[in-house]
Amino acid sequence: MAIATVNPTTGEIVQRFQALTATEINHKLAIAQAAFQQYRLTSFAQRRQWLENAALILEQDAEKFATIMTLEMGKTKKSAIAEAEKCALVCRYYAEHGEQFLANEYAETQAIKSYVSYQPLGVILAVMPWNFPFWQVFRFAAPALMAGNGAVLKHASNVPQCALAVAEIFTQAGVPEGVFQTLLIDASQVEQVITDPRIKAATLTGSEPAGASLARLAGQEIKPTLLELGGSDPFIVLPSADLEEAVAVGTVARTMNNGQSCIAAKRFILHEAIAQTFLTKFQAQFANLKVGDPMAPDTDIGPLATAEILRDIVNQVDRAIASGARVLVGGQPLESPGYFYPPTILTDIPPGAAILQEELFGPVAMVFIVKNIDQAIALANDIPFGLGASAWTKDLAEQERLIRDLEAGAVFINALVKSDPRLPFGGIKRSGYGRELGISGIRAFVNAKTVSVN
Repeated sequence: MAIATVNPTTGEIVQRFQALTATEINHKLAIAQAAFQQYRLTSFAQRRQWLENAALILEQDAEKFATIMTLEMGKTKKSAIAEAEKCALVCRYYAEHGEQFLANEYAETQAIKSYVSYQPLGVILAVMPWNFPFWQVFRFAAPALMAGNGAVLKHASNVPQCALAVAEIFTQAGVPEGVFQTLLIDASQVEQVITDPRIKAATLTGSEPAGASLARLAGQEIKPTLLELGGSDPFIVLPSADLEEAVAVGTVARTMNNGQSCIAAKRFILHEAIAQTFLTKFQAQFANLKVGDPMAPDTDIGPLATAEILRDIVNQVDRAIASGARVLVGGQPLESPGYFYPPTILTDIPPGAAILQEELFGPVAMVFIVKNIDQAIALANDIPFGLGASAWTKDLAEQERLIRDLEAGAVFINALVKSDPRLPFGGIKRSGYGRELGISGIRAFVNAKTVSVN
């Protein structure tokens, strides 16, 4: 895929970018390694100041950064502003807590002094996706830089201006030159980077094939990786739930970011006692969402990010309909310039349909009706993914059962699944491994060095 800004609202190419040559990549990695050797010796107090500076820049220029995000991948501008502000939050979180998270941990042994010292690994490769083009980078970069690591970013090829803007934020914040660099490269060039001995580890948020490819290359080099991949999150609603709130949150959970989120609710599993009431309200909510110009303040859903993503979602829905699924609302791409697809609800999906094992990366909700909590949990777990799960019930025993038995990296009871700097984030099964955010996020790429003094 060419590195270019293509406005998904119109389909027009805004700007093309030239990929780095192999020689240029090598030069940038040399700069990164030299910068790391100095950066690892800086104090936590100094790193804290740089992250706080970055947070201030993100807040002050949130509208500017939001315009870039919306231009490149089509998210509504209001949600892009919120994304920039959330990036400031994660910077401040690790500025405040990073030193404490990496403090020496002492243990009583026969030695005079024994402890674990958390030290940076080196330069880390981050391969990041387009759907949250600032947040995905900052939730990696803030803890990585606070820990004393260097970083090189290979961003998605359709958000190059976002990638360059992120690097510029760290430069303006005072982070030494070379510590954080954006590499404008295509997917075929990732192998050169991950196999370079100056790269010590890698993190990837993206598709299963991309994650498997990176993990294979890193494994051959004996380098640690962290993968956050796809999801098909269940949204379970049981009879005791607050239906009004569940419908409102469920609508947001499926359509946020134009439906392009790994932790979006994609499979709505409804108890038969409340299914029809929920569906009636849910369908009305979907029908009232405004699809249009993502720059406009009253737009709820903008375009999908690329023509390929639009083709994929059209193909998936068409195949589901052909297999017997019924469309309650939506179901056809809009006849307009750009990559627009309307909020869609599918029900009566027959067992064995291919779509049941796939991720839908667009504003399409699949609805299922079950007789009891046992069926709900079994259906929720009958998927290759295990990222997040949202379940709605006021029954405490049901809550405990759902928390225990749902196969996911995160379970949210009576709430929207979301990432929070204070809590670890990641999945199981084919949704990946490892954890970002929280104390786990800053310890993902450090050497837990055992020290014994006698």
